[in-house]
Order: sequence, then structure tokens, then C-alpha cells
Amino acid sequence: MSETTFYFDLGSPFAYLTAERLDEVLPGPVAWQPVSLGALFKMNGRSSWALGEANARQAGMAEVERRAHAYGLQPMRWPDPWPTNYLYAMRAATYAFQAGRGREFTLAAFRHAFARGEDLAVVENVLKAAERVGLDRRAVDDAARDPAIKLALRVATDAAHERGVFGVPTIAVGEELFWGDDRLSDVAAVLATPQ
Repeated sequence: MSETTFYFDLGSPFAYLTAERLDEVLPGPVAWQPVSLGALFKMNGRSSWALGEANARQAGMAEVERRAHAYGLQPMRWPDPWPTNYLYAMRAATYAFQAGRGREFTLAAFRHAFARGEDLAVVENVLKAAERVGLDRRAVDDAARDPAIKLALRVATDAAHERGVFGVPTIAVGEELFWGDDRLSDVAAVLATPQ
């Protein structure tokens, strides 16, 4: 069976909905891969639905809230402002995976953002999430400013783009890509099919 990879950005509420449910819905191991959604948007000439027309934005947010409720998750608490710049947070996530605490940090950061309403563009909020999972604040802060970590995130984002990833959440199973938190059951069905 091909490796299963979950591509995410901490600014995406739909990626949050996916991250909270991956382990219960998908059989077998899943590799979590941080990517820069802003960079993917630039490469694909797209933009976030959250930056569009006000009624469409409100409808999107209401849909996220509806899904969170349907999935049995905590009520959504939106950071204000949202969305903002998540590059520091994504570099911290990149480091957290190198330090062996990537999933734990990612879930903590997502919960800070969308269950507590804390803006992950604020360095202190990112460092609180890191500290919550046993990472050293100074090590995370240094790493998020380290050219090697910046490069690692850029390389991962470029590789995702080359693979055909244009948004998050995307789950890749071999050559097949599934975009959107509502595609988890489709991924599960593919993984359950004997190869």
C-alpha cells in the first residue's frame, strides 16, 4: 500500500476538522506534512474563500461550524482577525516534526486557533501551543527563524505543488489526491480496498 500523506496549513479550519478526525476515520499510519497554503495559492493563482465576498465568507464559516458540530468537536471560536499570516506557525510546525512532536504540536496549535480563538500570527500563541506539548519555547522560536527550517517548508510546499496539491486539507494515497475534510470517508474506502 502506498504511503498516505495529510497536507495541512494551520490557518485552515477545514484542515483542523480533518486533523481532529484522521486517527478515528483512517486505518493505518498517515504522514502529516506542513505546507504553506499562501505559497500554494500564489503558485496556482488562487486565493482563500475567507478573503472573498462577505456573504460567501459567512457561509463558509457557518459550514465549518456546522461540520464541527456534526463531528462532535468543540464549538468553533474564530480568531480575530482571521485569516492572518501563518508563516511563523508553519515554520514552527516544520520544526516540531523534526523534533518528533509534530502531530502533537499541530493538534495543539489547531485547538488554540479554532477551539480557543487565538490568532496563530501572534508568536506567543504559537509558543504556548509548543510548550503545551513539551517543546522548548526558545528552541521553537529559534527554529522558526532558522533559514534551514524556512527552506524545509518551502521545499515541502514545492513538492506538494508538483504532486498536484492546490489546497488544504489534501490527503494523498499514492497518486490519488483527496481535497477537503469531507473526503475522509473516500480515503478510508480506498485504504480498505485490498491491493
